[in-house]
Amino acid sequence: MEKYVLITGGTKGIGKAVAACLGKAGFHLILTYSSDENTARETAEELSLTYGVSVKLIQADISQKDSIDLIDHFLEDSRIGLDALVLNAGLTCRDPFETISPEEWEKVFFANVHFPVFLLQRIVKRMHAGASVVFTGSSMGIYPHSVSLAYGVTKSAVHALVKNLVKFLVPYQIRVNAVAPGFVDTEWQKNKPVEIRQSIESKIALGRFCDPAELAEVYRMLIENSYFNGEVIAVDGGYSYK
Repeated sequence: MEKYVLITGGTKGIGKAVAACLGKAGFHLILTYSSDENTARETAEELSLTYGVSVKLIQADISQKDSIDLIDHFLEDSRIGLDALVLNAGLTCRDPFETISPEEWEKVFFANVHFPVFLLQRIVKRMHAGASVVFTGSSMGIYPHSVSLAYGVTKSAVHALVKNLVKFLVPYQIRVNAVAPGFVDTEWQKNKPVEIRQSIESKIALGRFCDPAELAEVYRMLIENSYFNGEVIAVDGGYSYK
């Protein structure tokens, strides 16, 4: 039986690594992206050729409410039922506490909290019984984040969402969990100055950033193991132990 997974923000970084891991496991992929169409198409072609699965793309900006309609209509028109949903796309704002505007604050909250809630509300009936929802949380939702207050608070809210959604998804026989990554070696992190990377690594017990493929295996585990429910799995290399 064919299996389908929808991954928001699935063409770059963590999302792409999760897509590769699930493609290897035989899932057909539906990936959203915000604006970089060239990279999205390159990713889709790469994953399809490598794993022999179908890869469909949806341009959907998580800061825009209309994107919920776009995704819902795509699934309806394609007559696709989902076996997994990975709510990975996120947004940050690094404006200082003293200057962040209500508009920027609300934009981060919409992208990271409101969008996934109302997307799930819209498409939950398109998910099969036994399906799995996995959010991307963050270690910055566990430990204080000195760079982006809005990001840290919204990721804390994502973790709370997972705990609270469990009972609401029982009637649909759907499980919900989250992965809370620490520092992952995506392109975003690789472009950091050496001294900043070294400072971060000094705070991690394992002394290094997480490889995206390592992290992706945790998403796969949460999707395929039918007894995980309501969990937020921290994957931070022992950030709290050093």
